[in-house]
Amino acid sequence: MASQARALSVIRWSAWTPGLATPEAWCRALSDPNAWPPSAVDEAAVPPLSEVPPMVRRRIDPLGRAALQVAYGAQAGEAPETLASTPVVFASRWGELDRSLALLQCLAQSQPLSPTAFSHAVHNAIPALYSIQRAITAPVSAVSAGRFSLEAAWIEAVTLIAEGAPRVLVVAAEAPLPSPYAPSVWEPLRGLGLLLKAAEAGEDAIVLRPKEVDLAEGVKSASPFPPDVAALRFLLGWAPERAWCQGLWCWSRE
Repeated sequence: MASQARALSVIRWSAWTPGLATPEAWCRALSDPNAWPPSAVDEAAVPPLSEVPPMVRRRIDPLGRAALQVAYGAQAGEAPETLASTPVVFASRWGELDRSLALLQCLAQSQPLSPTAFSHAVHNAIPALYSIQRAITAPVSAVSAGRFSLEAAWIEAVTLIAEGAPRVLVVAAEAPLPSPYAPSVWEPLRGLGLLLKAAEAGEDAIVLRPKEVDLAEGVKSASPFPPDVAALRFLLGWAPERAWCQGLWCWSRE
């Protein structure tokens, strides 16, 4: 059995992508590998984010709206004092790349940069905005680790819980890349929120480890889902395996 500092359990989760706005819709999609990505949806759709005042909401790009929407969902019903003391870890492979590209284009044209646009383009702008809206005084961090940024955020959460945090909010969000960077495979705007705590006896305990040969042998790693969605599928129990690897990481149930 893994130590409680390494084994975590999911208290509450939330997810959003165009066409999948409810837990029931997500569970149907995660249970069927052929259901991703959702078809016949409005690719320009964004979450409503009604929790945020309109004057603030209108300045938030789609990536930030997706991230904040699932953050609110994962912490729904939390008492103000609990919200204030819960660390937040934000993960995204590219972050606000649309904003960054616009800034680079301004530089290329010798145009002045907007301080507001720059402040919203930095990687920790989204969790910082959430912390302001929710009056969070606990540590807030942002990580990026390529396709496996959610795994990096999970490790950060393990560390925070080992240092005494009762619970940690992990938010992962991705958006389609702007055309100069767009790959051949399109992925939709999406956000995933996980409220985590140390696993206790009798709870569904999830452990994330670096991949090792003995653990990885015979473990399936191919998935039609993006890595963050594939990890969510495993965390919620829709993947049949007790151990599942992707990239350099292996998830397991203890």
